[in-house]
Amino acid sequence: MMNRLAKAAFPFEKTLDEFQMDRLNSSIFPSFINELASCDFIKKRQNIIMIGPPGRGKTHLSIALGMKACRAGFKVLFKNAAVLSTQLTEAQDPYKLEKLQKATAKADLLILDELSYISFNRHQSELLFQVISDRSEKKSTIVTTNLPFSKWTDLFENDTMVSALVDRLTFHSHVLDMNGVSYRLEQSTNSRAL
Repeated sequence: MMNRLAKAAFPFEKTLDEFQMDRLNSSIFPSFINELASCDFIKKRQNIIMIGPPGRGKTHLSIALGMKACRAGFKVLFKNAAVLSTQLTEAQDPYKLEKLQKATAKADLLILDELSYISFNRHQSELLFQVISDRSEKKSTIVTTNLPFSKWTDLFENDTMVSALVDRLTFHSHVLDMNGVSYRLEQSTNSRAL
């Protein structure tokens, strides 16, 4: 299991026990999060898209689910969307690019974190689209984003590709509305009030 956790490349460890379920908005029930933690969504090749502003626990929850998946014997790979895009673009050598694409395709669960902070040029968009498209209906993907789908056209140059990307990601998926007040901002405000 330690090997699976190391290969997943999580930036830090987070667990569901540390996740404050009572902070979720009313559209997401703790029982549903526990159902996702069973990893059945991976067996069913379903995706999860978490949409909400910074500080709502999207990265925490995605890592916690990824760690559960590792413990259940699944191959998991965590990638920041901007970093993956850069790695794909910089893999000029066809062998390096193919190796990276195979690694993302091989993962039972690919976690694409923070698909929202930078926009992608046409080449980056095509490479990211290929990664997601290759996984469609074969493997599971978790995407965390600050932007609603209608704003994804701000990230990618090609509107048609955005439509196809959203279509592939949302087919057989769970879309979690994680809107609300930032935990970090609220904690910062509360500590200043003390």
